[in-house]
Amino acid sequence: MPDQPTSAERFIQGILPENPVYRQLLGLCPTLAVTNGMQAAITMSGAVLFVLFCANVIVSLIRNLLKPHLRIVIFTLTIATFVTIADRFLAAYVYQMSKVLGPYIPLIIVNCLIICRCEVCSSKQNVVAAGADAIGQSIGFALALSSIAAVREILGTGHFFGIRVLPEVWPDWVIMVLPPGAFLTFGLLLGLINWYGTYRAEKAERG
Repeated sequence: MPDQPTSAERFIQGILPENPVYRQLLGLCPTLAVTNGMQAAITMSGAVLFVLFCANVIVSLIRNLLKPHLRIVIFTLTIATFVTIADRFLAAYVYQMSKVLGPYIPLIIVNCLIICRCEVCSSKQNVVAAGADAIGQSIGFALALSSIAAVREILGTGHFFGIRVLPEVWPDWVIMVLPPGAFLTFGLLLGLINWYGTYRAEKAERG
């Protein structure tokens, strides 16, 4: 087996170099669906952190017992267990936010980001590396959701975390909190990040 990244490398790569949304384009369903407000985006990010960390750790612990033809089934069952815990926790203690997020918490079960990390990292590396990978990827996911939600909430409602930050005379861009606003914001931010990455690469080549 080729050398795998260290725990520190897994953690750092997940935040920006291999950002799950802007670099790997994974988990786009919740990214586009729940980013019309910061509170929903942060709650979804917390749920993904919990599920991804727990799933990575469990898969890493049993990695030597996994059978190749059954590994995806095991990943899915493991993820489903922790998604159910997260969903029931939100319904019990943060009911209004649970209703806002609706089906998108249960849909974490089929989130490509979590299955990808189980396959790429936790099924091949120890618990420390798997945990570090989960935390790094979750921070990267949270940064992506927060950046999109901040733009949409501020421009769409003039508020940030429910607090008004733009003058009362600001005309609310209602489209920003609707589905088209999600695609527009994501596309613009993705284009900006790709442009900046290309600019830095060209600048490094020129010395």
